[in-house]
Amino acid sequence: MRVLHLLNHTNRLNGHVHAAIDLACAQVKLGHSVAVASGGGDFDALLAANKVDTMLLSHERRPATLMKGLGVLYRQARDWRADVVHAHMMTSAVLAWPVCKILGIPLVTTVHNEFQRSSILMGLGTRVIAVSAAVARSMQRRGIPKSRLNVVLNGTIGSVRFEGKDRTPRHLDSPAIIFVGGQHPRKGLPDLFAAFSTVYKKNSGARLYVVGAGPYLDTYINLVSTMECASAVTFMGAQDDPFPFLLGADVFVLPSHADPAPLVLSEAREAGCAIVATDVDGIPELLEHGKAGILVPSREPARLSEVLCSLVENSGTLLEWRKNSQFNLEHLRIERVARETLEVYAAASRRSRGQPAKRA
Repeated sequence: MRVLHLLNHTNRLNGHVHAAIDLACAQVKLGHSVAVASGGGDFDALLAANKVDTMLLSHERRPATLMKGLGVLYRQARDWRADVVHAHMMTSAVLAWPVCKILGIPLVTTVHNEFQRSSILMGLGTRVIAVSAAVARSMQRRGIPKSRLNVVLNGTIGSVRFEGKDRTPRHLDSPAIIFVGGQHPRKGLPDLFAAFSTVYKKNSGARLYVVGAGPYLDTYINLVSTMECASAVTFMGAQDDPFPFLLGADVFVLPSHADPAPLVLSEAREAGCAIVATDVDGIPELLEHGKAGILVPSREPARLSEVLCSLVENSGTLLEWRKNSQFNLEHLRIERVARETLEVYAAASRRSRGQPAKRA
């Protein structure tokens, strides 16, 4: 099959980009011809090294640019002889829909960030992939028929992004609690800081490491500077490869208020961290509904601190949950993601030809 992926860009530190890059390269390994059309970016060299064709397609949201982009995409899809177009963001879906209609090829879309209002436009796809069952339910409530939705849970294990990377654990003072993610309100970081303040009062040797960047980074740094635990919190900024930091940590914590299917949970599990995360959106699915990590209510710092204390204070409990993180870990391999996505393409192709979908 010839698969053309559409992305706004291919820059690092964007979850939907990481997921699409992983998928494209995994599909090549399975014997398919794959291309990525985008505004370009950091991963273009990696794509080329993994035999993924790259094409330039501007996604700038200006009327003249979008109109030009329609013509560019039409020629790219026609001349490259795409069997299916896979759009990963709203602008990509809007550009692809008329092109696919004219060329008579199926459009598959992936809803990576369903909390965005514009995500309803991903319903333009012949088939719509949700990155978790929670996202699928949300999109159904917003009007996308269940008959056009498929769930393909995120996974990163085996990603080419990690090939050849240094896997030496970074030294972190133990007991080390780590957060990796964007500095955004939906990630719930103030809840984590409040919880860690309690942990620190009871266990002054505990340390919190915050990896990531975002628009609220300075706000959070200022917030922590006023707390008694300030000396025990280290903001490490954005890291191209956070995996060595995960390897050096004891506990990974994700206090999100909303999170469709965060890739970092796959990475934290692979690193063997004990995991504590909120019971929202796709997080329970990535943690095997509590078998691979401890689930806590969102927006409840007291409960979060209670669980963190139990791990920090009890080495047996910590070891147990580090082992639990490996439960059914193979399900988070990128090859599984690629194979399930190819099945969605096949269903989309049958639909575009007017054939009935195969029943499971």
